[in-house]
Amino acid sequence: MDAKYQIKTRSKRLLADTLTPVSIFLRLRDQYPYSVILESADYHAMQNSFSYIACDPVASIVIDNDVVTQTFPDGTVEKFPLEDRKQAVGILNEFASCFKAEESEHNFISNGLFGHMTYDSVEYFEDIEIQEKSEENAIPQLLYRVYRYVIAVNHFKNELHILEHSYAKDGQAIKSPENGLETIELFVNTPKLSHRSFKTVGDEVSNVTDDEMRNTINTCIKHCLRGDVFQIVPSRRFSKPFEGDDFNVYRALRSINPSPYLFYFDGGDYHIFGSSPEKQIHIQGEMAEIHPIAGTFKRSGDDVRDAELAKELDADPKESAEHVMLVDLARNDLSRSAEEVKVEVFKEVQFYSHVIHLVSKVTGKMINGTNPLQLVADTFPAGTLSGAPKHNAMTIIDRLEPTNRSIYGGAIGFMDFKGNFNHAIAIRTFLSKGNRLFYQAGMGVVAKSDVEKEMEEVGNKLGALRAAIVEAEKL
Repeated sequence: MDAKYQIKTRSKRLLADTLTPVSIFLRLRDQYPYSVILESADYHAMQNSFSYIACDPVASIVIDNDVVTQTFPDGTVEKFPLEDRKQAVGILNEFASCFKAEESEHNFISNGLFGHMTYDSVEYFEDIEIQEKSEENAIPQLLYRVYRYVIAVNHFKNELHILEHSYAKDGQAIKSPENGLETIELFVNTPKLSHRSFKTVGDEVSNVTDDEMRNTINTCIKHCLRGDVFQIVPSRRFSKPFEGDDFNVYRALRSINPSPYLFYFDGGDYHIFGSSPEKQIHIQGEMAEIHPIAGTFKRSGDDVRDAELAKELDADPKESAEHVMLVDLARNDLSRSAEEVKVEVFKEVQFYSHVIHLVSKVTGKMINGTNPLQLVADTFPAGTLSGAPKHNAMTIIDRLEPTNRSIYGGAIGFMDFKGNFNHAIAIRTFLSKGNRLFYQAGMGVVAKSDVEKEMEEVGNKLGALRAAIVEAEKL
């Protein structure tokens, strides 16, 4: 179909040696609600050497509770029910296709859709029903926005680019702010520090007791022994009330636990922010890749001991079996809409602030004519957050967990108007809603799991988040 909205772009390059993405975001968020920042602490590849800030949304698509709501740059709003949930993938693709940008002179993200899909949105991709159980952490299942301004910070070159996008329909320009790019430049050059404080105002609570969690793990082990699943990933949610500025928690977290995916998304009445080590899927052109992370040991804080632990993790039969299973699941998921699927990196040991992980890289070439978003649907959610076989594992999880996962286990990131896609899995992630922080972690349960070790794994994975809450109160 022909694009409804044509996009023209103005841009300006600035030196960024005295600027940081965080200081710029702090300045812009007060002027522009619903802003988003995407960063990376992994500069090994050029694609990860950029940070992005997007502000002033001009269009959006929300799919929630089987209803689609679309807003467009000319103020048009379309709202309609889904007749069939499987239409969601096509509708999201059609929305992206409404926009046509000029060929960009830049080799980085310049415009597209920024947003998220919750774990519960799997209802739109698979024949599975997720019960509605908890309102306190409910957010839209899928939400993506198109923005007027995008700032790209190149950390290798210490420069940034401000991009201003103006939109036209049927050749008629849609009114834009005057001197918009120059206004953003002024804000960028006058960054500010946060003077808002953050403090917790109550104790941490969980959605289950320790004994209830142990019972859940034992139930999952029984399902594995019966052959219902090979592996299953139950999770446990914690929450804590707070007052003040939750962005201080993001600042602390990105410092304590630098990761390939760092993000803060202003949803309006909720915020999502985190430091995720794992990509949901990355699609560029005809190539797609998944990096399964499965196998976790807690770091000791001593480099020599951590090196020994890394060898023990690599040799641990339970952790290795879990990893192999989820690499196979990633291969199977990719094979639904891709060919030439292969494991390029297998069981690489990677170190994070509080844990050591086993990580692999699985790639595939999309079958000609495939809608990239169908490949996203085929591989969602990550097997590392559900288990295998996925459908059985998710059905059991929905029955056992007393609250909805919401963003936990979902995905957050960016896609462009052509279908290129790069999202993190929402793990090591906070949902901030109603002056309460929600944070969650899971464990990979197999037939030979040790209940107490699985209990400890949740604490290990949440170590950086709990430390960030403590540190944020000092900022």
